[in-house]
Amino acid sequence: MNKALREVVSIVGWIVGVQGALGAVGRLTTGNDWGLVHKWFDPPIALYVVMAVAGFCLAAYGESARQKAKG
Repeated sequence: MNKALREVVSIVGWIVGVQGALGAVGRLTTGNDWGLVHKWFDPPIALYVVMAVAGFCLAAYGESARQKAKG
């Protein structure tokens, strides 16, 4: 994977992970969804958790590839 694509994967991963975490934490603590996803969809909490895990895995992959490229 080239460097530009790794950067995009990392950025998308962070965005998806944060939106998933915000949705799950908001639903569990206040009963209201936080973030932007609930403005377009009404996802169940399981989907928020999957989004958080998948997003943070993508971000970790992108960041690890960046660290390998640095040296």
